[in-house]
Amino acid sequence: MRAMMDVLYNFHWIVPGEAARAAQAYAGGLGPFLRRHKIRTVINLRGANPDWHWWHYERRICASEGITHVDAMLSSKHLPSRAMLAGLLEAFEHNPRPLLLKCSGGQDRTSLAAALFILYHQGWQGEAAALAQFARWPYLHLPKPYQRWLRLFVVYAREEGHGRDLAAFVQQDYSAGAFRAWLDARGQRSAYRNVYREAS
Repeated sequence: MRAMMDVLYNFHWIVPGEAARAAQAYAGGLGPFLRRHKIRTVINLRGANPDWHWWHYERRICASEGITHVDAMLSSKHLPSRAMLAGLLEAFEHNPRPLLLKCSGGQDRTSLAAALFILYHQGWQGEAAALAQFARWPYLHLPKPYQRWLRLFVVYAREEGHGRDLAAFVQQDYSAGAFRAWLDARGQRSAYRNVYREAS
């Protein structure tokens, strides 16, 4: 039987002992939650948010527990830049495990990040497991029309990368503009809102 905090925070292992996924710990209790699962790195997919209490709370708890805190950035509505994806893959590679990937609800951005973790470490033989990270149950991934690109990214990376290593594809060939053109050519213009514009 799952612990109440695991249900509350939509917690699931992606690869047991290696990486897990969850929602934002809005209800508190983050320290015990992280300790119970022996988490050593939290990858925050909402990016740095110094104007918000939750971000300071999360960083404070991680610091007090000796847990690495990494601010990555994904938007569930806007197609990611190469730098955003490369930064996430780098976080997978260079931080102690188990990793915890989390966004607000642990449903959408976290589903993509979990899929990318599987592909990064297992290659395309892990494609079925990666796509399973977008399931309605148990992950509660119920995308709005403009969030359909999240799952389609896996298909795009396989097709356009011609089966190459995910990191090589992202670093050498990926561009948000090309991904947008691929989606548009397949009648998926409504599957995203725009390309993510990073602050200059």
